[in-house]
Amino acid sequence: MRRKDGACVKNGSKPRPYPVPLDTCLGNKYLSAKMNDPLTDRNNGAAKPTGAEEESSALKLWVVLSRAQAAVARHAEADIARHGLTLAEFGIMEALLHKGPLLLGELQRKILVSSGGMTYLVDRLEKRGFVERQRCPDDRRARYAVLTDAGRELMDRIFPEHTRAIVRACSGLSTEEQGRATKLLRQLGHAAELAEPTPRDD
Repeated sequence: MRRKDGACVKNGSKPRPYPVPLDTCLGNKYLSAKMNDPLTDRNNGAAKPTGAEEESSALKLWVVLSRAQAAVARHAEADIARHGLTLAEFGIMEALLHKGPLLLGELQRKILVSSGGMTYLVDRLEKRGFVERQRCPDDRRARYAVLTDAGRELMDRIFPEHTRAIVRACSGLSTEEQGRATKLLRQLGHAAELAEPTPRDD
């Protein structure tokens, strides 16, 4: 069953927002009809793809990209959970470790969470003694987030372990292949940011 906002809902379960594998919502018929379509793998050289080819290619990329992200994220989450942190909390501390003190607005844009979500996350880290807020000398309303000594000590200890976990998760591609994938995904992300989202039906 699907809600009006596009979330997938199984009977008796809570709704899950995208991104999730599309075949979770649409069933095996979706994969057999779209992912296994011969148009997907057809190589027409310089010929302009048809509308059906564009649809099949884009949908296949979305499914594969979502599954790959979920698979790698499981490694990251499992490693970070050993230290009692969430991915978002770790992301905040990692940004502060490598970028130094950041205004909460800057940190929010780097971590890609809402303003309220950032406040909640920084509050949690502050209570644990890993992060503290400092006044901005140029704007009394603004606050910097800063790693405490305890937070820096924790990150110095666990970040090398986390790096090794990510290396293992990405070992299915060579270093050269990872470089090409990074370039292509950056190009994809920039183009998607510039494109207008599909308007919502009123």
